Amino acid sequence: MRPNILHIFVDQQRFDTIGALGNPIIKTPNLDRLAGRGVAFTSAYTACPVCIAARCSMIYGQYPLHTGCYENAPMPEDGRPSFMEALARAGYDAHGIGKCHFHPDPHALRGFVSREEQEEVAGPDSADSPYYRMLREAGYDYVLEPNGSRGEMYYIPQISQLPERLHPSAWVADRAIAYLRGRQGSGQPWYLFSSFIHPHPPFAPPNPWHKLYRAAMMPLPQMPQEGDALLTFVNRIQNRYKYRDAGWDLHLLRTMKAYYYACISFADHQIGRILDCLEESGMAENTLIVFTADHGEHLGDYGCFGKRTFHDTAARVPLLVSMKGRFEGGLRCDIPVSLVDLAPTILAAAGVSGDGMALDGVDLRDILSGQSARRVVFGQHSYAQGNPMPDPRQPRPRTPQEAALLRASLSSYMAVSPGWKYFYSAPDGREFLFDRKTDPQETRNRAGAPFCQEALREMRAALIGHLRAGGETAGLEGDGFRAFPPFPMPANPDAGLLIQDGYMPWARTVEDLGAYRG
Repeated sequence: MRPNILHIFVDQQRFDTIGALGNPIIKTPNLDRLAGRGVAFTSAYTACPVCIAARCSMIYGQYPLHTGCYENAPMPEDGRPSFMEALARAGYDAHGIGKCHFHPDPHALRGFVSREEQEEVAGPDSADSPYYRMLREAGYDYVLEPNGSRGEMYYIPQISQLPERLHPSAWVADRAIAYLRGRQGSGQPWYLFSSFIHPHPPFAPPNPWHKLYRAAMMPLPQMPQEGDALLTFVNRIQNRYKYRDAGWDLHLLRTMKAYYYACISFADHQIGRILDCLEESGMAENTLIVFTADHGEHLGDYGCFGKRTFHDTAARVPLLVSMKGRFEGGLRCDIPVSLVDLAPTILAAAGVSGDGMALDGVDLRDILSGQSARRVVFGQHSYAQGNPMPDPRQPRPRTPQEAALLRASLSSYMAVSPGWKYFYSAPDGREFLFDRKTDPQETRNRAGAPFCQEALREMRAALIGHLRAGGETAGLEGDGFRAFPPFPMPANPDAGLLIQDGYMPWARTVEDLGAYRG
């Protein structure tokens, strides 16, 4: 009998936010029990540290150089199959609940048989999606931004305007539970994608969860002595983009962490409800459970916020996998793995062929058992399309070659092995090398250290070999990286500030204030 598959996904949760895996502050009893009975892959990385591209690489099992999706930009529309489509063709009911962040068509199935949507930014037709329709019917049509107030408030901790029972995270669990109950006795194997928007900012837990952690008890962000030397142009852009580049309020930073943790704990509570339902249904014994995230969150470390870089705080993700007879025993695996490995892992567990998918990943079972000799995983991010501060010196590309050069000029590339992490930022023209054994918090760039030059050459060669093999060569020159002019940050402190409001179409807005808009 083919196994069922429960895929629990969260947005922007750091790798170091699970109690059982070493965080002494955060409360995650349900993720802890999942780690206790399954396998925790403690060196898991995203293929691209931003929402759309990470999800794209995950569902197609391919690195960005093969999907062509390097940032929050359109996913491929060439008909290539996702792993959900492969499952559906093999007889699975593939159902998605919550945030998918598909682009350019947010309503696309991309292999799902059915979806229940809940996206973080409301579109013009979002009032008809099931979650927002429920809010309106419950009398909450006055709420302008149900997922928290963005724009200027994007990184300001806030209390959700919705009660716990109507919070976005609770709705995902409610619908997942309804789905599981409906599958009992069906005889058809299923794949359920339960995808939470939180802890993606705004950090807006419901009352009273916002009191679970108190700011005065939270540790300060990690700020290495030479932290400024660890920043890339993406860090600086995001700090501007998110209103966080005009000084530090350490009490505010601790409050941000408290509310971020509260969002994770509230999602953990909902995950517990789903796991309880699965066990009560009698289906748990024959279910593969996967928990992971699309990317992390800097959360003030290095004085930075957001994602999009290849520091561990943004690029490393939690990954728990549990399945009787395949992933069990409370094991820990520190060999580097990637989100591109989920497609082959899920298909192998289901006994479904991935033929025709051109998978870049490997079955995590092969990593765990030592059958796979792979030891390096890769990533790439480009800011060529989503950059809120375009370089006026770079004209709009007119040919595929010009587009590839623009992408390369604004790309960062990563390679991770058990001992080292290397990444290169083209807009800065700089290499970064971190010793994962002696400096796991990445406080010192070893790229210039004379005793680390052999490791630097090996990691650079591995990354360049990966890029060449995948045809991603616009940023290469000879045996190294092509030199591009450095990206200029605008001197005006208001250039590039976030204006991503995403109002509900049925809510009252500032436009209704009449004379006060004058």
